[in-house]
Amino acid sequence: MLNAPSHSSDMDSLHLVMQLLQTLDNGLILLDADYQVQLWNSFMENHSGIATSHARGQNLFKLFPELPATWLKRKIDSVFSLQSRAFCTWEEHPRLFNFKSTRPLTGHSALMYQNITLIPLSGVNGQVTSVCLLVYDVTEIATRKNELESANRTLKKLSRTDKLTNLYNRGYWEGCLEQEFKRCHRNKRPASLILFDIDHFKKFNDTHGHAAGDEVLRAVAKAIRETQRSTDVSGRYGGEEFGIVLPETDQAQALLVAERLRETIASTVVDWEGTPLQVTVSLGITEYSDMFADYSSWLELSDKALYQAKKDGRNRSHTPGS
Repeated sequence: MLNAPSHSSDMDSLHLVMQLLQTLDNGLILLDADYQVQLWNSFMENHSGIATSHARGQNLFKLFPELPATWLKRKIDSVFSLQSRAFCTWEEHPRLFNFKSTRPLTGHSALMYQNITLIPLSGVNGQVTSVCLLVYDVTEIATRKNELESANRTLKKLSRTDKLTNLYNRGYWEGCLEQEFKRCHRNKRPASLILFDIDHFKKFNDTHGHAAGDEVLRAVAKAIRETQRSTDVSGRYGGEEFGIVLPETDQAQALLVAERLRETIASTVVDWEGTPLQVTVSLGITEYSDMFADYSSWLELSDKALYQAKKDGRNRSHTPGS
């Protein structure tokens, strides 16, 4: 005949369970339906600075007034009513508790990233009497993912950016032009294209050197960024040739943009080793037309307008028919 478990054995088991809960590497909070803390393990004590003896019996939202009370109460209440688990990842909310990171230097984050799980716990009558809130430190996982995404964004930017001018490179810019061509063809909305290059740039490089030429290219790119509108898309099309796509812009409006850019560049002085350097540009402007077979036809007509501006004396803007 088996002996009934002794009271001492039950106490020993309970003591072991409590030790286990206290030594978990995760935060553990047991809440009743009124959000009163019933259990508060050492993880929570160590990271919050709130002793277990002080936390027990306290309302969670009084202990942490900065918690998103409306959102979290709704989560807890749904666990009680639906009797099913709820989750919250760091990607939804970086953290529930503003705990300091345990590895602020190697983890590259001053605060801890957290995943949260809420688990319903039933009493002997089968009714949910408590909710267990588990807090997982996922700082290392989160920061690694953030670093990877940041690296991918950097690589993506590098793949479409001209290194010298920091404008879009030809491949990406030409893709943007093609997309604008398709949009105009589909929606019958206006758009214009500006192609321009620096006047006598080969002679400039022969006279002042390629390093000075690079500095001038950077200055021209800066002038583009300062004069273009937020919707315009600019890029370096060739060595000293640039392009700007102007959505929702007719030819007359594009000519104003081109002239503003031309005057800005002409008045820009580049200080190169104590020598002031200035350049001018010639620009060709063409509005989208349904007569274009493809975006290359648009480019070709703008290039012809640019050639005419150079033929007419340079440092000027030209539109077809002008």
